[in-house]
Amino acid sequence: MRPVTRLAVVFCTIAFLGIGFSLDGAAAPAGPEITVFKDPQCGCCKLWVEYLRKHGYRVTVKDTSDLSGVNRVAGVGAAISACHTAFVNGYVIEGHVPVEDIERLLREKPKVAGLAVPGMPVSSPGMEGGTPQHYVVLSFQRSGETQVFARH
Repeated sequence: MRPVTRLAVVFCTIAFLGIGFSLDGAAAPAGPEITVFKDPQCGCCKLWVEYLRKHGYRVTVKDTSDLSGVNRVAGVGAAISACHTAFVNGYVIEGHVPVEDIERLLREKPKVAGLAVPGMPVSSPGMEGGTPQHYVVLSFQRSGETQVFARH
């Protein structure tokens, strides 16, 4: 077999088996797939997306000028809304939720709609800088019921 043909067979085999790779030799991120809906002009949303990618998440970004419509469909009430809404493994992630809380959610699989960090607290992922604020991550139901999931 010619060298080029062998290389093609290797790439086809890798693709068939679903093994991730990149042309620079690095392994493709193995983290969960997450889809983020955000305003195209929002800088902190871009920083949160970068934060997720640094932690191995495979992120798809959907820019929208109708985040309130996304929130309405996702069951995110005004009291817990933030500047971006994401979806991962059937859960909603609203705002600047830290990776460790997303990972705990995916590991424990509680019967909730998702997690939210209301507003944009300084020191949350994507909102670094300034005087750090303590903040809570809430779990929420589509009915509007919330509970504290984590404190930071």
